[in-house]
Amino acid sequence: MSKGSEIADHKYLIKQLPTATAFVNTDFELVYASDKWLTQHNQSPCDAFGKRIDYLYHTNNQLVNTLSNCINDKVDRTFEECKYDPSGKKWFEWHCNPWLDSKENVIGLIIRTEDVTQLKLSEINLGRLRSKLDIISEIGKIGSWEYDLIADKVIWCGVTRKIHEVDSEFEPSLEEGVAFYKEGYSKNLISMAVHDALTKGKSYSEKLQIITAKGNEIWVQANGTPVYEDNKIVALRGTFQDINDKVKSEHKTKANETLLRTLIDNLPLNIYIKDKESRKILVNKAECDYLGISDANEILGKNNFELYDKDIAEALNQEDQQVMDTLVPILNKESRIRNKNGETTTFLISKIPLKDEFGKANGIVGISHDITRLKQNEAKLKDLVNVASLQNKKLVNFAHIVSHNLRSHTANFSMLLEFLVDEKDEEEKQNIIGMLTNASNNLMETLENLNEVVAINTNVGLEKKPIVLREKIEVVEQNLSAFLQGHNATIINNVPLDAIIKVVPAYIESILMNFITNAVKYSDPKRPPLVKLSCRKTAGATILSIEDNGLGIDLKKYGDKLFGMYKTFHNHKDSRGIGLYITKNQIESMNGRVVVCSEVGTGTTFNIYFNEED
Repeated sequence: MSKGSEIADHKYLIKQLPTATAFVNTDFELVYASDKWLTQHNQSPCDAFGKRIDYLYHTNNQLVNTLSNCINDKVDRTFEECKYDPSGKKWFEWHCNPWLDSKENVIGLIIRTEDVTQLKLSEINLGRLRSKLDIISEIGKIGSWEYDLIADKVIWCGVTRKIHEVDSEFEPSLEEGVAFYKEGYSKNLISMAVHDALTKGKSYSEKLQIITAKGNEIWVQANGTPVYEDNKIVALRGTFQDINDKVKSEHKTKANETLLRTLIDNLPLNIYIKDKESRKILVNKAECDYLGISDANEILGKNNFELYDKDIAEALNQEDQQVMDTLVPILNKESRIRNKNGETTTFLISKIPLKDEFGKANGIVGISHDITRLKQNEAKLKDLVNVASLQNKKLVNFAHIVSHNLRSHTANFSMLLEFLVDEKDEEEKQNIIGMLTNASNNLMETLENLNEVVAINTNVGLEKKPIVLREKIEVVEQNLSAFLQGHNATIINNVPLDAIIKVVPAYIESILMNFITNAVKYSDPKRPPLVKLSCRKTAGATILSIEDNGLGIDLKKYGDKLFGMYKTFHNHKDSRGIGLYITKNQIESMNGRVVVCSEVGTGTTFNIYFNEED
């Protein structure tokens, strides 16, 4: 039977075969093929049938040799063949079987080809992926493991073995695997985790310690998850990672954080960090104490407007933004900050830009030093220096007065005594003795004045008490009633009934009496004396104004001498120049002050400032 007759009866069947099938004679000529073959190899029947099939593969001698061996040896052959076409590289899998006639003689080959390009590409990609995974696993020190419940077998990958520091052939049991974990917390936890995974289907991920085969203690991340078949757990699979360096780094970082936190929490400074929106992201204990909270979380995330009144918040925001925009720190700036309780604190503030890796500011670091007490002490010291300076001036002035006045009295006594010794006339002697008596009286008066001044300046510790000012003025007015009537003087008391001042009671009456009597004594003879008293409050003081319509004082000429001891500015027979000096000392001993306004021929106004702060 010819080869053609072998095929003729089956052509229709062969044509429809679902696989790419060809019948080739011993000369490698294509006798017949399925449509699938022709399509797969881009051939048409007229171009393919009767032609040698190896013409398409003329560069591949291996194909001809393989086909020849299959015919000569009467054996099946399977092999892969790669070729290139315009669409790219393609792989085909060839299955060659001897084609036998009815007498079992080889008359050719039955060939089936399968396009395995996609499968081959998948295998290549899978190989590449496995290679990458091996590299990642090696670099990340991440191994894998599996426990087969059916076979009761544990499988470790190379990296897992390497982490455990065992040889490449080591195959542990489940109990041996658990035995590597450190006694105590780690071993107890992994035992419970594996048990729950096998019995309850729970996955686990734990950071634990193991003791390697070489005795090294390391930290690992152990992960495991159950594998199900037919709703039954048949295996556990997981990963195993060496995280020893990471954990050590975390511990070191945590230790450094603890050290830094301990340091900043115990510094006598308010320390904080703010983000770009001026929200606090870190604060120390001193800052919490200042804002009156015990837990830092109550502050974190809050901006200036949530922590301070609007005016303070706006000023702080402006400072923060300036530092972030210019990248220029603010260093040791004195600032008064008021919290929401109304308490004002003086800080020495430094703000430093917090830069990112690109050199741009993404926040600020703030350091504030509470110098409130220092400023208070500084003010007290300044006051003490001022008082000391004033007292020194007074002392020099007082010493000068004492020296001058006593020297004058002494010289007068000396001259009169010389006259008395030399005088023979008894009548003249009596006259000199009278003059000595007057000199003695004058000396006593001078000593009394000086003693009063000394008493005022040494009694600095006298207690100040609140008094109703209007009532005290009325008492003085009553005590001077005869004096006022004798001079036809009028007192107008405009001081409010509720005006209360803190003064030394022994001084206020003397002060009022001196100013009122002076206003009457030095009245203009052309008009009856008029004295007006009024009162107003200002920051930290109550001001008593005593206004008269008297002769007035030329302040340009006498202003710097007005309150000097024994200084007089009018030809008045009762002028001694001691009243204003003593009065000024009494006012200043109570931390007050006196200011004078005057116009000659119109009158004088004394403004007395009574200090209310102490």
